[in-house]
Amino acid sequence: MVEPRLTVARMTDGLRALAYGSPIYSLTLGRSGPRDLALVPPDPWPGDAARGAALVGGEYGFAGETVLAEAPLWMPVGMGGDFLAELHGFEWLRDLRAAGGDAARRHARALVGSWIAEHDTWHSLLWRPDVLGLRMASWLGSHDFFCASADDGFRARVFASLARQLRHLTRALPGGLAGAPLLVALKGLVYGTLCLPGDRVRLDHALALLERELVRQVLPDGCHVQRNPALHLTALRHLIDLRAVLRAGKMGVPEALQHAIDRMAPALRFFRHGDGGLALFNGAQQGEPVLIDTVLAQADARGRPLRSARHSGFERVLVGRTLVLMDAGNPAAAGLDRGAHAGTLAFELSVGRERMIVNCGARAGAALATDGPQAVDWDQALRGTAAHSTVTVGATNSSELVPGGGLGRRPRSVTVERDEDDGAVLIDAAQDGYRPVFGITHRRRLYLSPGGDDLRGEDTLTGGADRPFAVRFHLHPSVQASTVQGGAAVLIRLARGAGWRLRASGGEVGLEDSIYVGEGGAVRRTSQVVITGRTGRDAAAPTVVKWALKRERKGYTKDR
Repeated sequence: MVEPRLTVARMTDGLRALAYGSPIYSLTLGRSGPRDLALVPPDPWPGDAARGAALVGGEYGFAGETVLAEAPLWMPVGMGGDFLAELHGFEWLRDLRAAGGDAARRHARALVGSWIAEHDTWHSLLWRPDVLGLRMASWLGSHDFFCASADDGFRARVFASLARQLRHLTRALPGGLAGAPLLVALKGLVYGTLCLPGDRVRLDHALALLERELVRQVLPDGCHVQRNPALHLTALRHLIDLRAVLRAGKMGVPEALQHAIDRMAPALRFFRHGDGGLALFNGAQQGEPVLIDTVLAQADARGRPLRSARHSGFERVLVGRTLVLMDAGNPAAAGLDRGAHAGTLAFELSVGRERMIVNCGARAGAALATDGPQAVDWDQALRGTAAHSTVTVGATNSSELVPGGGLGRRPRSVTVERDEDDGAVLIDAAQDGYRPVFGITHRRRLYLSPGGDDLRGEDTLTGGADRPFAVRFHLHPSVQASTVQGGAAVLIRLARGAGWRLRASGGEVGLEDSIYVGEGGAVRRTSQVVITGRTGRDAAAPTVVKWALKRERKGYTKDR
């Protein structure tokens, strides 16, 4: 049975589509625009010159998919919504700017002009408030690159289109959006009201909506409410841009905006590994360390990362050169959980600048063919519990993955306690995501010794008799692993030579194939250590798996 609220939402969307798609509505958006901009917003973010050169050559790669086209192809057959959203968001204008030269500038003008000619009337995806807001901000931020030196006719068409889009955006927000997509839509609204002459009367409304969202989306620990480090980075960039455009327009920066930036910058540092990239939780990829550095520099907030981000539910343990990051919180709430992963109590581990234990990552886009005859929906596969360094029971996800990107069944209770003593740290967490299915609660205890050379773990499954389980440790592709001691342990060697040995009791230790999708959407082969077993026949008796990951003494890798 369909929930009443979903029925109402679908009816509202249908009515909205009928209204916005009518010729009469298009007329109300007008065809005129200003002769020039009141303000050109600063845009400090680096582009990718190689990607820009590829665009000039007709290679359009977005959301893990690529289209080759000599002429602009705005609605390529078979491309998913994520591809189209990136294509029509125009953030890639920075890449063309980075490529430089007249060819890149002419290509940018050709693409913007083609878009205006073909899509200057409402479309459910292309004019969706977040896509539209990003497009407006991108056109305005790249104005000096592709538009300032253009002929008067081209500039008039661009400004008229911006005015039409702004009128629609003002009417459409919040447009059923929540989370980071609503922030980017509001960014477009603020940019439009400041940069297009005569529209500043709408600024108070835009800033009121922004302040309301900051309260909802930036948690007291500074983390973004969707619990995705990459979305956190993107949201912080948008807030920094909003502060910059307000300053450029000689407007006061709302206190709520400044405070949000001041809290989010240390939280971004919280999610960084020693290599400068991000932890792979809830759809994040590593990202570019140079960009992350730039965002932190632009934020100009010096706060250090917390050890515990209790409101968002993450733990960070740094002892010596060893860093452990753990997801010990409830998944994002319904409506904010698009793309959320079923990775509760998963952890990642790095030593210095080298990643060792990871989650598999994320990849948007269409299903891809594997070596076999079937295709794999990478988005769904990578969101599953088995793609995370945590415990899987009965080949079932700890949170139900709903088609369309959200979560259904999920843990109702996730608890965590932290204890520090004499340089050692103990994290004690538990989650009940498997209780509705198997009657099982998972408790995970992680202990990192003083010096950071010895990580001990204990995974306890309580309730539910005779159920198969797997404790997984996905390894970064740069890591080499081999079984030793007759298969009783695994020797893990980092790229720079350091060795770590993993031993376990309470299950069978083995090595299996895995994948890593943490950098740019490329699917890389790697391996995983897996401890397998079954819960006991007596559901009242807890099943305990103990494991230890200890650094080998230099030069001591003998199989013994």
